[in-house]
Amino acid sequence: MSVEFFIDTNVFVYQLEHIDTRRAGIANELIERGIATRTACISFQVIQECVNTAIRKAEVRLTEDQMRRYLEDVLAPLYRVQPSVRLYRESLDIHFRYRFGFYDSLIVGAAMEAGCKTLYTEDLQHGQRIGGLTIINPFRT
Repeated sequence: MSVEFFIDTNVFVYQLEHIDTRRAGIANELIERGIATRTACISFQVIQECVNTAIRKAEVRLTEDQMRRYLEDVLAPLYRVQPSVRLYRESLDIHFRYRFGFYDSLIVGAAMEAGCKTLYTEDLQHGQRIGGLTIINPFRT
């Protein structure tokens, strides 16, 4: 399995909330491009975090019907990385080597497992390279 880029949860939250219009626009572009070209992916963790945020924590929460549609139309087409012992082992290696939090390490590990060249997130250091993966903050000005 190989795709170009991995999208972290925070990108979806900006798209859903539309509170910051600049970030929402950037998020929309990344997500729409990823779905249209099938060059983006997400993991089980992104789905879990996104659903939890959208129905429990977000400033603008989704209804049950809205969340189900978002899951089917946006998250499901991007879902590529499932949990596995191998992913957990690699994520532990990343955690201890780079001193990331474990959940951030799972995101990096999932992006690497999918063969991504880019990880779009605002949670890690912009421009950092880990193997063949480059971390990009798409909201950086």
